Amino acid sequence: MTSFSPGERVRPRNEYPVREVASARLRVTTERGAGTLPVYRSADEALDARVRRVVIVLHGRLRDADAYLLSAERALAAADVDATDTLLIVPQFLASADIAAHDLDQDTLHWDWTGWMGGDDAVGPAPISSFEVLDSLVEEAADRSRFASLREVVIAGHSGGAQVAHRYAVVGRAAALLAEQGVHCRYVIANPSSYVYFDKLRPDGNGGFSPADESTCAGVDTWKYGIHQPPRYASGDASFDVLEQRYARSDVIYLLGEADCDPQHQALDRSCAANAQGPHRLARGLAYFEYLRRRHPRLAHRCWQVPGVGHNGQGMFNSADGLLALFDAKARAYGLGGEGSELPPGDGAAE
Repeated sequence: MTSFSPGERVRPRNEYPVREVASARLRVTTERGAGTLPVYRSADEALDARVRRVVIVLHGRLRDADAYLLSAERALAAADVDATDTLLIVPQFLASADIAAHDLDQDTLHWDWTGWMGGDDAVGPAPISSFEVLDSLVEEAADRSRFASLREVVIAGHSGGAQVAHRYAVVGRAAALLAEQGVHCRYVIANPSSYVYFDKLRPDGNGGFSPADESTCAGVDTWKYGIHQPPRYASGDASFDVLEQRYARSDVIYLLGEADCDPQHQALDRSCAANAQGPHRLARGLAYFEYLRRRHPRLAHRCWQVPGVGHNGQGMFNSADGLLALFDAKARAYGLGGEGSELPPGDGAAE
């Protein structure tokens, strides 16, 4: 049991070193420097040539990539697909404290506790955005000399990982990189705490939307809740008008747990900027989907509510809707694919 000195701040669960670090490494090289990132893979690189689908799974705020790999492997085993055609990749965005705790090489990329969720630059060894890491993963997948059979890349996240997937879907390069190779890209966004709004409108609690006031609610219209003051990665030539139109045309599935409706959940962002989007994750997701539908009547996105599941990544991804979103597959007769999760509440793949 962790003990605390009188007056010491009780740290949230994500402000402790991770229990495990992935053994494989992804080398990320940019004009601003280079570094390596721990990565889990479900299969050896020698099998890349036969892979038809790559699923990049993004962990939550606990950085427990090992738990997310296990959850994704269980989902793949439960799906009615040929598992040998699918490669699971789980990158691990480490915090500075993880480097010392695991005596990692100094070229290992690391962020503050949660900066990677919004696309911030790493604090070392080079200022590389978490979104540039995803670019590197996608560039590898788009390499036809390695992935000759690839047809689809899915970028999926739950909770904090869903925040990454959503914001990267708005500003990232994945879809364009893959389209050049004739590869489809889909984003699966499960139970994030917040979303990027493209103007000042926010839910009014009565089914409509009204302008938010930055002067009375700090940060409500700035990144990562709005489009102002975006991170370096998103400060390029494309305007957010262009990025919004591109996002609206993208293949996006929102997975919302019907039981993820606790306004006091320990991992819920309860800042004023987040609360302006709704009282809890389910309400925020439904409101955001309606917001986009009103702005884009021909919106291609899909929003699925997962019965009986709260804030649990394994419960979401192993549900019937989760299997369909990740693998375009139904559950095997003997598979999981149902409601709930085999993991204890709050353990692994939950945040």
